[in-house]
Amino acid sequence: MIKDMTKGSPMKLILGFSIPLLFGFLFQQFYSMVDTVIVGRFLGKENLAAVGATGAVNFLIIGFCMGVCSGFSIPISHKFGAGDYSGLRKVVANCIWLTVAFAVVMTVLTTSLCRPILVVMKTPANILDAAYSYIWMIFLGIPVTFLYNMTSGVIRALGDSKTPVIFLVMSSFINIGLDLFFIVNLQWGVQGAAWATVISQGISGLCCLLFMIRKFEILRIRRDEWAPNRHLMGSLCGMGIPMGLQYSITAIGSVILQSATNTLGSDAVAAVTAAGRIGGFLACPFDAMGSTMATYGGQNVGAGKLDRIGQGLKSCIFLGAGYSVIALCISIFFGRPLATLFLDASEMAIINNVRFFMIITTSFYFPLALVNIIRFMIQGVGFPTFAILAGVFEMLARALAGFVLVPAIGFTGSCLGSPIAWVFADAFLIPAYFHVKKVLQKRIGENS
Repeated sequence: MIKDMTKGSPMKLILGFSIPLLFGFLFQQFYSMVDTVIVGRFLGKENLAAVGATGAVNFLIIGFCMGVCSGFSIPISHKFGAGDYSGLRKVVANCIWLTVAFAVVMTVLTTSLCRPILVVMKTPANILDAAYSYIWMIFLGIPVTFLYNMTSGVIRALGDSKTPVIFLVMSSFINIGLDLFFIVNLQWGVQGAAWATVISQGISGLCCLLFMIRKFEILRIRRDEWAPNRHLMGSLCGMGIPMGLQYSITAIGSVILQSATNTLGSDAVAAVTAAGRIGGFLACPFDAMGSTMATYGGQNVGAGKLDRIGQGLKSCIFLGAGYSVIALCISIFFGRPLATLFLDASEMAIINNVRFFMIITTSFYFPLALVNIIRFMIQGVGFPTFAILAGVFEMLARALAGFVLVPAIGFTGSCLGSPIAWVFADAFLIPAYFHVKKVLQKRIGENS
């Protein structure tokens, strides 16, 4: 169902839009976590470490794909907010042309280069082959990553956050079943987990595409609207590439930090992997808030309603602060039991490190909330360059942790990498938001 976010209570709209998104992100993390649980339980801690060793480079590439699709959806929300449905269809058509091109180029490049990248990242020799087997298959599935993120992004830009979640939940259960079948029955090792992820995401992407074609009358593109338009493609790339680079620049810091962690041995990598999977699950509300702010901001700036943007931002920050306290409590009281989902109870040293990592990171979840809420709001109202600059601050902070803190204080340095990055990003984003607000007020005042 299409939802107009330019009218009504901001808090009610944000909750109504973000809760379905939250379930989507939770299920996305759920089947990612189940991958890791099955690998850790059935294939052992070395294979768990192998999957974890690919996490940063996975985020570097897949994050770029997701960011590009998120950026493509912003002009769609602007056209929808302005009521320009013919322009909306032209934007969607050009999104499709660009998505196909990006998918082909990214797949060829990444599958060719992933092994040298793992070697440069100092991946431990005992897990290198398994790590390569896993990440090569994930990169081969880049086209279905683009398919799901592009189609779900279009649907959300029109105010429907529920439908992509329904398909994602369905594919999550398919993913779990395929995990067990490929790993336990067929004994395909870590590549079986990658196959399961790619196939299940492909199914959810196809479902979103069919739904989009059949249910949205305003998306039924006419023949003349399919024509490639250089101006629209330039505008889409101007939104999509900066958002993709924002993820990738951030991930460069993660690659540096991961490389430093790899030097601590496979046990440290296994602990960071397990803690990272749990942390990804706990951080899902912030992902939902961020995506909500992008759509909310995009529709309201398209409608010229700047007062609602500030109201929505305050409401979302309040929600983020409350949840940050809950996440810290979960880490303190349930950190060890959650770690045993991935590891045998006898691995007490690794389990304690997982809990330690969780407590440090969740202590800084309010800065993470601000990063997601403010950054996506800024992107949604049409200023993607600021997202790149925020990513640069995150990259520098993680690089600092990788080059200085990990060599100096070991595992604790790995734990501090992301918290420092969030604080650095906020130091840039908060002043940037007030600058963006002034620019928008001036722009709308000149046009009125």
